[in-house]
Amino acid sequence: QVQLVESGGGLVQAGGSLRLSCAASGRTFSTYAMGWFRQAPGKEREFVAGIARSSTNTYYADSVKGRFTISRDNAENTGYLQMNSLKPEDTAVYYCAAGIVLTTSAEYDVWGQGTQVTVSS
Repeated sequence: QVQLVESGGGLVQAGGSLRLSCAASGRTFSTYAMGWFRQAPGKEREFVAGIARSSTNTYYADSVKGRFTISRDNAENTGYLQMNSLKPEDTAVYYCAAGIVLTTSAEYDVWGQGTQVTVSS
């Protein structure tokens, strides 16, 4: 089973950018759909973006459309979330996830440990 490790989080001012990475171990990453989720303090985990195994389809939450871009490099076993025009409400712990089915729900099989993103106003 694949294991996931996120990186790239940090503190950024509103309007700034960050790129999150999700490094996958094992040689089966290309067989999984991938999603990014986030969880802010006191709130439920929410879907941010998802991408199909071969990058043919992508999905975004309305709150991040036009600002965030999900991508993946199966040869490098890595997924990415490019976040532009960040807002304070984007502050959360961001998780990447892998699963057999590309879905906006949290029904993914494997999760990373999360990386903190903090956007200051």
